[in-house]
Amino acid sequence: MKKHILIVPGDGIGQEVTAVGKKVLDKIAAKFGHEFTYDTALIGHVAIEATGNPLPEETLQKMKDADAVLFGAVGHPKYDNDPTAKVRPEQGLLRMRKELGLYANLRPIKLFDELLSASSIKPEILKGADILFFRELTGDIYFGEKGRKNNGDTAFDMAEYSRYEVERIARKAFEAAMTRKKKLCSVDKANVLETSRLWREVVQKVALEYPEVEVEHQFVDATAMLLIKDPCRFDVVVTANLFGDILTDEASQIAGSMGMLASASIGDGTGVYEPIHGSAHDITGKGVANPLASVLSAALLLDISFGLRAEADALINAVDKVLKAGYRTRDIADSHTTSKNILGTDAMGEQVLNNI
Repeated sequence: MKKHILIVPGDGIGQEVTAVGKKVLDKIAAKFGHEFTYDTALIGHVAIEATGNPLPEETLQKMKDADAVLFGAVGHPKYDNDPTAKVRPEQGLLRMRKELGLYANLRPIKLFDELLSASSIKPEILKGADILFFRELTGDIYFGEKGRKNNGDTAFDMAEYSRYEVERIARKAFEAAMTRKKKLCSVDKANVLETSRLWREVVQKVALEYPEVEVEHQFVDATAMLLIKDPCRFDVVVTANLFGDILTDEASQIAGSMGMLASASIGDGTGVYEPIHGSAHDITGKGVANPLASVLSAALLLDISFGLRAEADALINAVDKVLKAGYRTRDIADSHTTSKNILGTDAMGEQVLNNI
């Protein structure tokens, strides 16, 4: 198989972890007889510094032309500490999602047994947790009208959803549920928000097309509590953009660390695959970032965009072997991890390569 992959490292540790992601893709191509070609492009802070634009037109075109995108992260403290900044790295991320029609964000929350003790949650509560989140990605408060009024003393962000936006993400979630335990939880805040009332109405209608799927509707605050209290009760979860952003970061503790969680953003065109962690400038350049989320994102890329399930499984199994051997990056190390088994970014990447 011949495929063209765009590598978009972005900011901070995105540069470091995507380098490992590319190496494992190269190893997979060599092992399974595929031909992957690559190009790179700028986004976020590095793009602003180089071009003044967080998503240059050249990058957007390269994304549209690629068969898949392996993405890093965007963000920089410079903008976090300046709320008046008009141009921000995250604008590139949001525009990318909109321009590529990436309306469905898939976030698998799967706990490797070897990391049971890496989480702050009791092992007996965690064991067996395996959740697939579907986060709607191009609507909600992030994309609604926003601004200031009353001489700048009042700010507003409008949350907005259309029926078709809810319908298409719900249908993808139901289709996934049919391949798993036929159990779906839809998360909203329908007791307060009109957008959530529309959300629930549409999900209930789509559910009629999937009579085999057991459907549960939950308010987001209850879901936040139950994710920690009883994560094994969930299988497929579908929710809106803002709720999904927050809940999946919370759920990262089920997997032990945000450094373990991959994601796939899919829709009408090129799929984008990225770790859910941010640019983490506090550890940038120190060589300690966990690259396993980027490796697992590469596995999602192989599976979803290229249909290469055996190749994806080879990557997942390699990660499992490395963890079984006791190797950890510092974010997933525990009291049982010896200092010699705590590896940096590149060394962990080498261990994965050796186990493919």
